[in-house]
Amino acid sequence: MSASSKPRRIDRGTVLRSFDAHARTYDKLVASNPGYHEHLRMSARRMGLPNRGAGLRLLDLGCGTGASTAALLDAAPEADITAVDASEEMLEQARRKSWPSTVRFVQGNAENLAMSGITGPYDGMLAAYLLRNLVHHDAALRQFLGLLRPGAPIALHEYSVRDSFRSRIVWTTVCWGVIIPVGRIRAGSADLYRYLWRSVRKFDGVGALTARMAAAGFEDLRVQTVPGWQQHIVHTFLGRRPIEPVIDTELEMAADPEAVTPPEGVEVTKPPADG
Repeated sequence: MSASSKPRRIDRGTVLRSFDAHARTYDKLVASNPGYHEHLRMSARRMGLPNRGAGLRLLDLGCGTGASTAALLDAAPEADITAVDASEEMLEQARRKSWPSTVRFVQGNAENLAMSGITGPYDGMLAAYLLRNLVHHDAALRQFLGLLRPGAPIALHEYSVRDSFRSRIVWTTVCWGVIIPVGRIRAGSADLYRYLWRSVRKFDGVGALTARMAAAGFEDLRVQTVPGWQQHIVHTFLGRRPIEPVIDTELEMAADPEAVTPPEGVEVTKPPADG
């Protein structure tokens, strides 16, 4: 067995190196997941961004090879989008694709974005499959809040199965029956996808993550899941930075407090019953 094929246990401290190693095969693997790209577009649409994004500055955190960036661009084609990821190899794959001049990619650590010149304020933020991979969840959420304009929305597109026995069983079955074997075949190693299985099972349930967002200062919280086999497994966690007293009238108008969240997808008011 070669050194590259020996099983390695990845954790949040070493996952970045694994994303670098899997960057060239990542798009092919996620393309085999039914609904992957449509679910990202669904989360971006749920942000309720007005006027095709005209005049808005948007932030895509954990952009990877650009799938979430494309989803945000689909929802707001006239916005200026900054896409950030810690993996230079993933960003290299993203930059090889065709993008309008309004999209730029930046390498940066999502837990210290100021070091990469990401200071805001932004009119909306999408973070897909990101928070679970960070070390300090609460501090990251507080930082995200501070990057948004008052009234601006955030969408966390994330796995969450901890509250449902059924969701955990489906997730484990699909991981060990499909995702991990396919990852081993296409990438020559399944280490990243074993980490994916473990990290999702350990991550916050819907209730816990919603509580984290509230504790960080977000309001207008709601959760929606997606259709297909990932129903009650993948969710859109929506929130807004509260409207704060603003002296500058122009800034107050830019906050767009009237933007609404479209009622698309399946509304989740509580975790599905086990069994």
